[in-house]
Amino acid sequence: MNTKTEQEVSVVDKTLLALAGLILIGGIFGYYFYAGELAQVYRVGGVILTTVLAIIVGMQSLPGKRFWKFAQSSRIELRKVVWPSRQQALQTTLAVFVFVIIMGVFFWLLDMGLLWLTQALTGRGG
Repeated sequence: MNTKTEQEVSVVDKTLLALAGLILIGGIFGYYFYAGELAQVYRVGGVILTTVLAIIVGMQSLPGKRFWKFAQSSRIELRKVVWPSRQQALQTTLAVFVFVIIMGVFFWLLDMGLLWLTQALTGRGG
């Protein structure tokens, strides 16, 4: 079981995450601030660069390291999944389409029947 110190995010980690957020916000701000002065390709490059820098800074914190560990274990679990074959996927998709069409027709007929019943009971319609 984790101890209390492992679960808490330290001041350094909070500072790193805040710095990463400020870097990201600075890159977005720069994109709009230099809209009239720089070509869009440079501004987009700046946003990409600051985003990468913010990710690198954020990954140095404990939550960033936990996220990276989670992503790696997710990739391992993803490799264990038995994916359906192309034929199975097509058959399942076809079954879903047929069921949707059948249910659509059923609800359309139900709606028409209830409309007819309501018109007959209220004396409206024509």
